[in-house]
Amino acid sequence: MLAELIDAVVGVDTHRDTHQAELALPTGSPIATCTISNDSAGFTRLLAWITEHAPGPRIIVSIEGTRSYGVGLARAVSAAGLLVVECEQPHRKTRRGKGKSDTLDAHLAVLAALRLDGDRLPLPRADGDREALRILLGARHDITVTNTAQTNRLRALLLSGDDTDRELARGSLTVTELERLARRRQPRNASREHAVRHAEIRRLAAALRENTRVLKANAAQLQAIEDDLVPGLTERRGFGPVTAAQAVVSFSHPGRCRSDAAFAALAGTSPLEASSGRTVRHRLNRGGDRALNSAIHTVALVRMRCCPTTKAYVTRRTAEGKTTREIRRCLKRYITRELCRTLTTAPALATTTTPAT
Repeated sequence: MLAELIDAVVGVDTHRDTHQAELALPTGSPIATCTISNDSAGFTRLLAWITEHAPGPRIIVSIEGTRSYGVGLARAVSAAGLLVVECEQPHRKTRRGKGKSDTLDAHLAVLAALRLDGDRLPLPRADGDREALRILLGARHDITVTNTAQTNRLRALLLSGDDTDRELARGSLTVTELERLARRRQPRNASREHAVRHAEIRRLAAALRENTRVLKANAAQLQAIEDDLVPGLTERRGFGPVTAAQAVVSFSHPGRCRSDAAFAALAGTSPLEASSGRTVRHRLNRGGDRALNSAIHTVALVRMRCCPTTKAYVTRRTAEGKTTREIRRCLKRYITRELCRTLTTAPALATTTTPAT
């Protein structure tokens, strides 16, 4: 247990403006508490406070919200050479009969860290290029959602037009068509309704044309970063800039997942027992990182459609009586194993900014 390997643990309950910290012995007995501001001055004060009160050099810091309100503190503590672990928000059962306060939450963060296995610590995700990929993926998601809504609205406006517009609404809105719609002139003697519809069609067409350009630039940025971190990943069948980026973001750095089985559990591709009586089977795992699961699902669908080896596997498993869903589950587990091995051996990921150990 982690309690047997350290001299003290610091539990931190993070908030927007202030953080509450508690320094405790490996037995869980508090030594001291303090409140700091959520800024560089507060981080410096906390480090000095730890140095002053810690009974030994082996210190671990358990922070709640390492990618939220606690991200600045986690980076400052890691830069100081202290080990940082993620602390989950206390469950309602843990709070039952104890109430809630910042001091109590900091103490619960201490207890949560002391119960951890020393070989299976939940380390925060890496910064650096991995964080750049995460930002690009978030931006791409927002642009894609907006793009879909604007496309639907543009089609609805075209359907209420003449025969030519209705024909456009039924087809694919290519870049050429969007260019033409964005430059289309308003007909003479148009009514107010037609003038407003015409102006809105032009605005939406121009916005969609710009979204297409931005998404293309976003994919190029993702590709450039992935080529530096994991060369050749996007050359594997089924992996494009987006799916490869999501895999790198979820994997973060070697050591975050102790084995390919742990990575499969993170991806939600680990098989779950679903046997009953004389029926022995497994089912899909509906937990884990659903964004990573979606990326692996996309890779599996592409390979089932385009990869000769995968097609032969599907044919063989179908002859054995497996359903399409069961075959896809098996494929996703194989892809996860292949992906974990590729990412674990990538030298650039090992040198990505990671928490201090």
